[in-house]
Amino acid sequence: MATQRNIDSTASSVKPNIDEAIANNWEVPNFTIKEIRDAIPAHCFRRDTFKSFTYVLHDAIFVSILAIAATYIDTIPNIYARLALWPVYWIAQSIVGFGVWIIGHECGHQAFSPSKTINNSVGFVLHTILLTPYYSWRYSHSKHHKSNGHMVKDQVHIPSLRSEVGLPPREQDSQADGPHDLFDESPLMTLYGLFEMLVFGWPAYLIKHTTGQVYPGGASHFIPTCGIFEPGQYWDVVTSVAGIAGMIGLLAYCGQVFGSLAVIKYYVIPYLGVNFWLVLITYLQHTDAKVPHYRENVWNFQRGAALTVDRSFGFLINHFHHHIADTHVAHHFFSTMPHYHAEEATVHIKKALGKHYQSDDTPIAIALWNNWKSCRFVEDEGDVVFYKN
Repeated sequence: MATQRNIDSTASSVKPNIDEAIANNWEVPNFTIKEIRDAIPAHCFRRDTFKSFTYVLHDAIFVSILAIAATYIDTIPNIYARLALWPVYWIAQSIVGFGVWIIGHECGHQAFSPSKTINNSVGFVLHTILLTPYYSWRYSHSKHHKSNGHMVKDQVHIPSLRSEVGLPPREQDSQADGPHDLFDESPLMTLYGLFEMLVFGWPAYLIKHTTGQVYPGGASHFIPTCGIFEPGQYWDVVTSVAGIAGMIGLLAYCGQVFGSLAVIKYYVIPYLGVNFWLVLITYLQHTDAKVPHYRENVWNFQRGAALTVDRSFGFLINHFHHHIADTHVAHHFFSTMPHYHAEEATVHIKKALGKHYQSDDTPIAIALWNNWKSCRFVEDEGDVVFYKN
């Protein structure tokens, strides 16, 4: 039980407030990174540049096949067949396209190759193609990994506080731990909120740091002088912004040559689909009513890394997404580990973590609906806090 654990605060001599952990039968772990690393075979940490490039080739082939196949859709005489096949293309291309994004993400973690130059070159190209500012995101994402599950220092999916959502203090709240009438939405409003998050959440995060840590004066992945970045990162951020500007210019040029509708059909809609997968997967990895967040008095790196939920999206999607969703716990513990070793590593991590390993086999649509409805806020006080509604 949590009351029987010697919770070794890394930041303060003040006794941690773990009342919510006790109430939820949550045990704050005391394992070390070395214990977890030692449980994983050494070869899982080896980066193979050639093997990594085979995955780039794999994704490029499927992107090309789908795009070429789509050129025949409008030649089909039957309008209903055309109306049915375009969504098939958009969904399929978004699934494969997100795999391309994941390889770029792996480069940002320096997991693609032992060579920093290769990592950053490949990552810059792949992410720029998908309108992600490579260096900007790499730096903010690194902060996320260093502070996962921290109520103040994490960079994304930080829970709102009770006071921030307009609720009175718990002792004055007639509905206490909820559910609260304030969040009693119609199904239509819930669907609208989910649509807004899944389609526009990623651009909003990049542009305005929405759901991320609050910085004085605001923050944006396109402003090199904002609080996200260190002074020495200025020109890398400028390079990222220039890359995005160049990609937008290329798309505009393609619109002039092939027509705006062609760009929308072949690129823009699949791009929005990539955003959908990105937000859906990261939201469900880091948002769950069963998994808490920690404050400074309890948090440390390995405890934060364990506050991540593995979820399977089925064999086919897991394959094309390079297993980012069903091996994310391993990724948070060891972000430089190549994705092609993560499944094997997860087997060993699961054994090493025991009951502290988090996974959920709830069907994705149901998990998304339940988490959206139940994960509304956390308490202003407490060193271990759980989502409430």
